[in-house]
Amino acid sequence: MKSLLMHSPVAIAFGWIWAYIFITLLPLLILLIYPPLSGRGFWIDFSVALGFIALAMMALQFALTARINRIEASYGVDIILQFHRYISLVAFTFVLIHPLILFVVQPETLQLLNIFTAPWRAKMAVSATLALIALVVTTVWRQQLNIPYEPWRTAHGVLAVLTVGLGLGHAIGVGNYLGLFWKAVLWTAIALVALWLLVYVRLVKPWLMLKKPYLVEEVRPERGDVWTLALRPRGHKGFQFQPGQFAWITLEISPFRMREHPFSMSSNGDNLEKIEFSIKALGDFTKTIKDVPPGTKAFLDGPYGVFTTDRYEDTAGFVLIAGGIGITPMISMLTTHAERKDERPYLLIYASKTWEDITFREELDELKEKLDLNVVHVLREPPEDWPGETGYVDKELLQRYIPKRRATRQYFICASPKMMDQVEIALHQLEVPPMNIHMEHFNLV
Repeated sequence: MKSLLMHSPVAIAFGWIWAYIFITLLPLLILLIYPPLSGRGFWIDFSVALGFIALAMMALQFALTARINRIEASYGVDIILQFHRYISLVAFTFVLIHPLILFVVQPETLQLLNIFTAPWRAKMAVSATLALIALVVTTVWRQQLNIPYEPWRTAHGVLAVLTVGLGLGHAIGVGNYLGLFWKAVLWTAIALVALWLLVYVRLVKPWLMLKKPYLVEEVRPERGDVWTLALRPRGHKGFQFQPGQFAWITLEISPFRMREHPFSMSSNGDNLEKIEFSIKALGDFTKTIKDVPPGTKAFLDGPYGVFTTDRYEDTAGFVLIAGGIGITPMISMLTTHAERKDERPYLLIYASKTWEDITFREELDELKEKLDLNVVHVLREPPEDWPGETGYVDKELLQRYIPKRRATRQYFICASPKMMDQVEIALHQLEVPPMNIHMEHFNLV
């Protein structure tokens, strides 16, 4: 029993959290092992502690964005990227507070801002701070600044390396807290690991993808201005995925170009011979999917995601709530479980604009014959003779369809952010356990 507990998904997830906290606080632990010279004062030591913690946080950012499968499998890419964004702002705040405290306690340190006369360790500190400011500004306001994704991603990596590298150089140059050789070696090792993770993401992983190409077999139209991109592995077996997961796609160009886009798989997760992605024409890239010719080379990085029914084999059934193209992971779940001859009940509540916009409308009718599946269509603009549900998926509608024993089901939601927020609130009001609610966002970048 103890062994099972130690290897459970929850235990592993908590283990990663403790590992993150330990590495973040490692600078303070080092100071406890061998404290610096006394007499510097509380505020000086506090300022330095904030600087070291911020540096450790920024180094760990490389691990958060490396798509490490063992970490991602505990939380999902969506949650990890959200944490990455928020913790960046925390580290940024610590970096700004670090010198401000020094300027207040020791006003003479203000002269170190003059990069022409300041020592090299101060120049590194100023340069690292400027790089971090540029990184934060171009990330938070990327869309307002009209920065394309690919150039931004390249600049983001360069600025991150400069921030950590220059910050570490500044800490070593000051010397009061890293005077011992082994401390400098330890921090240098942390920086090298962060650099290796960047190299792995930008060079090693694309090289591995290059060895396992896919070819576009067909691009077929679906209802709702959606196009299904069907890929077959070339020279390898492909990969099996859990229904509801997604992968990053690179089309036509080398994976080293970093022009990849995340999409949920819409096909049977157990079929290694063909992988399909159903993509709605919404943006510059997605509107070109319909024009991709058969035979085009593609590369996949995946599978990723914890938005999958396969993680809940012991549940009594599932409630799937989709809006628009949010049906993509749901159709993968339903198709896969239909082929597995799953006997559990499925309820799909599917919001669409019109009757003609319902993607996979006919496929869902066919799945009713293979699964214990109840499909509830909700139309915002229904035809005159429409007998079904209209408007939006709200508390009253959900109450009419979800089972009275709320905790016996797992609830999966994939829709626009506004709809997901409304549905989540409604499910909480209907006393659905929070641990039974799972959400997938459309956009991860």
